[in-house]
Amino acid sequence: MLESDIKNFWQTHTCGAELVGDMTSDERAGYAEFFARYDAYRYDKESHILANLDRIDFRGKRVLEIGLGQGADAEQIARRGGQFSGVDLTDEAVERTRTRFALKGLEFDTIEQASALELPFADNTFDIVFSHGVLHHIPDIHAAQGEIARVLDAGGMLVAMLYAKRSLNYLLSISVLRRLGLLALYGSNVSPGGIYAKHLDNARRLGIRRYLAMKNFINVSTDGPLNPYSKVYGLSDVRRDFPDFQIISASRHFMHAPPLPVKWLPLAGVLGWHLWVTMKPKNK
Repeated sequence: MLESDIKNFWQTHTCGAELVGDMTSDERAGYAEFFARYDAYRYDKESHILANLDRIDFRGKRVLEIGLGQGADAEQIARRGGQFSGVDLTDEAVERTRTRFALKGLEFDTIEQASALELPFADNTFDIVFSHGVLHHIPDIHAAQGEIARVLDAGGMLVAMLYAKRSLNYLLSISVLRRLGLLALYGSNVSPGGIYAKHLDNARRLGIRRYLAMKNFINVSTDGPLNPYSKVYGLSDVRRDFPDFQIISASRHFMHAPPLPVKWLPLAGVLGWHLWVTMKPKNK
């Protein structure tokens, strides 16, 4: 898996844009209406994000966000007093986040295109590194976590949201229901253009057995049928993939297991799809 493949996907599928309908040409001229629509959707659907951010003391801290998306969390960090810097693999996310900060009159240190495998910062630059839903898309996570540890100052911390292996979404929806559903549809005629049609096109091209193998199916079942790479995590996986860190705390959030309507279930703390982990470098 090449980093260029991942970059090309996210350049044309800027995180979350398709969920609310990406910008019209008029909105791109001003951005404000789109950002308002996106933020309302994001924080209504995933209200735990704001609650979790409120638990972090960003005031006066040098903060690096890895993976910017629409810049929504970046804005929230800046509004909570963080001295913000951000990087993203794509120019599109960088442009959107810079535009958001300009529209909102918010200050930042730097927002630039860069890879987590080679962060353009000196050692011990940041107090907090924050990354929501990004690190599980990096195949060479060992190199990335080493870079994060390098740029964190003594006493600094990494706060990351990773897709949870011990979740209803992974254990039941992705591993069982969606695979059975696609197998049942295989060979049928599905209207072109929809998500099921894209999955079926992929399966016919790759072969149904290879497509449904979990090594592949986890990729295409998290962020769309064209997503090149995703991974799910339990705490043992975190310890293995982040050897330069020690886990300080972890919690699960967000009941999400499409096509099951499970948002109302009070089980997010046990079977939620989002695993929030706070870690500190071991040798600082």
